[in-house]
Amino acid sequence: MSMIGDLNPPPRLLMGPGPVNCDPRVLRAMSMPMLGQFDPAFTAIMNEVMALYRRIYQTKNDWTFLVDGTARAGIEAILVSLIAPGDRVLVPVFGRFGHLLAEISSRCGGEVHTIEREWGTVFTPEEIESAIWRHRPRVLALVHGDTSTTMAQPLENIGEICRRHDVILSVDATATLGGMDVAVDTWMVDAMSAGLQKCLSGPPGSSPITLNERTAAVVNRRKHVEAGIRPEGFVPGNGPRIQSNYFDLPMLMDYWSEKRLNHHTEAASMLYAARECARLLLNEGLSACFARHRLASEALTAGLRAMGLSLFGDQRHKMPNVTGVVIPKGVDGEGVRSEMLNDFGIEIGTSFGPLRGKIWRIGTMGYVCRKENVLTCLAALDAVLRRHGVAAIAGAGVDAALSAYRKAEGAPARAAE
Repeated sequence: MSMIGDLNPPPRLLMGPGPVNCDPRVLRAMSMPMLGQFDPAFTAIMNEVMALYRRIYQTKNDWTFLVDGTARAGIEAILVSLIAPGDRVLVPVFGRFGHLLAEISSRCGGEVHTIEREWGTVFTPEEIESAIWRHRPRVLALVHGDTSTTMAQPLENIGEICRRHDVILSVDATATLGGMDVAVDTWMVDAMSAGLQKCLSGPPGSSPITLNERTAAVVNRRKHVEAGIRPEGFVPGNGPRIQSNYFDLPMLMDYWSEKRLNHHTEAASMLYAARECARLLLNEGLSACFARHRLASEALTAGLRAMGLSLFGDQRHKMPNVTGVVIPKGVDGEGVRSEMLNDFGIEIGTSFGPLRGKIWRIGTMGYVCRKENVLTCLAALDAVLRRHGVAAIAGAGVDAALSAYRKAEGAPARAAE
């Protein structure tokens, strides 16, 4: 053990489906001094975080706060608190993370029903409403953007459908919050969760969630406060106790409220990170940030097509922050990824299940979503692919991407010589 040296991770440009490189200002915020969890200065920061994420989620929900843990912690907190044993749950699956929602819902004791779409496509509102008619769920658990397929499920009509059928809509927005429009109140989403490690430019380890009063009423029917911190005269809810203590939303709600229930010790460094992620995004402006992600997607896809590569999936529903690329026939996909990493220090992703070894996934998320990174990635991929025998005009991808940026900037595109 005495021979172990200083921690010195190699520098990488993380252009996979997440995590991504953190904004240096977020890392700086994480180095701020520790405070006691009930210090007024600390609880003031907690209040700031709640206010910031209401703006990012575009909601007036009072219950907008952090769950300590990666993005999955937020998903589990919502589902384990919503789903009582025997509750019917409907999960539309159009990629790997729909299967995850079904897995978690099943572990919560839910009676889980799934409908499935071919990976690379999304559901129509009519398909989802038809499944609701068939299965009569209490909860609809849905992924907004599934990075495994790079597709984004439109949500504009889903909340209204759920309200008509008295279904609670819970949405996983891990891959989309901060990178594309997420309008919780307008879309009538009852509960939503995300993580810092993608379009919010932070590290994994904190999950911002939001839930409305409709959801709060459901979970509070299961409210049971543990002995030792239970206030005198407390009357528990009449529903079954939530199976998880750590992810118990009613106790977390009391922790984040003025009651300051001593449920857990808040992860101070992650609180600081979440605050800085939100502050930076709102200073840029939601519309400007969404436009930056859209432009990066347009430039990247123009470059990939100019290199003769095919894009995966229904491009009408492609997320602007991650792009699926069909691996050319006869090309060693893992070999290309290895050379991108070892020779250029750039990480791109593969996928899962039926898409493993068939597509690469290139992320343009958060702090990574900048022109210089898109151009660097395309130049490296161009060089590696030509070494693997892919016939392409050298520099064509970079030229096409530059033209897309020049057009957006209002400058004349310069033709390649």
